[in-house]
Amino acid sequence: MKGQKKFLLVVNPIAGGNDKSGLVTAAREYADREHIELIEFETTGKNDESHIKKLYEEHEPERILVAGGDGTVKIVAEAVGQYDVIIGVLPSGSANGLSVDLKLPTDVEENLKVAFHGRSMEMDMVCINDKKSLHLSDIGVNAELIRNYEGSSIRGKLGYALHAINTLTDLEDPFQVTIKANGKTVETEARMVVIANTQKYGTGVTINPIGLMDDGKFEVVILKNLDLFFIGKILTGNMPIDSDEDVEIISTEEAVITTNFPVCFQIDGEYCGEVDKLDVKILHRQMRVAVP
Repeated sequence: MKGQKKFLLVVNPIAGGNDKSGLVTAAREYADREHIELIEFETTGKNDESHIKKLYEEHEPERILVAGGDGTVKIVAEAVGQYDVIIGVLPSGSANGLSVDLKLPTDVEENLKVAFHGRSMEMDMVCINDKKSLHLSDIGVNAELIRNYEGSSIRGKLGYALHAINTLTDLEDPFQVTIKANGKTVETEARMVVIANTQKYGTGVTINPIGLMDDGKFEVVILKNLDLFFIGKILTGNMPIDSDEDVEIISTEEAVITTNFPVCFQIDGEYCGEVDKLDVKILHRQMRVAVP
């Protein structure tokens, strides 16, 4: 069929530890009904970026559909960053914060409709120590939790909850943090510092009420309250962001964040080791993504 539309479907088979076959079948059937040729690729964790780039250059699809979590979306965004292509998110990983922020429908058929036909929005990304972040990265207690969760055999929400309890029980000391942004310096003790391009974690908790994905700024959210009960509420998705004493938010285009000792660090749900310095800057309108 000459001139047939082509879409690329990127599937991460292990994201979130759940079976993607139903979702893939639904996507194939949808593409058939719409007379769209669907080129499929499964990630392996080895050279995925270069494989996706090569497939894009070979087929020049109009859209790339991503069945996986935020980490998989980011791999695709990195692979095709210089091309004008719309990314359709089919959330099916353990971290799907981006889909929460994009207000994507949870119903598979509705979600496919958005991925195949939704209008596109140009969203910002954040560059942290030369790595790209789509929505939320942090240092401190949440990154500790992700480190513990990644090394564990119990997955899903139960695993996350159990590790939240264990992480809080064995919580490391608060750290001193210095944040230079907008020509000012903030120094404080903290349990967690979030670099936020969007508003919500995948658990649905709003950590950054003022965040917009396309405003050319990111927020640094400092959690100063050292009370374990307060931290527990945040990790389990009951964020009481209403007190200036507990939380400080800085909106900026770039920042340098340093800590008095190396602290656990995560980007978009992926543990990245311990750091004592972060260089952060906004990358304005880096990715076109399908939205309802």
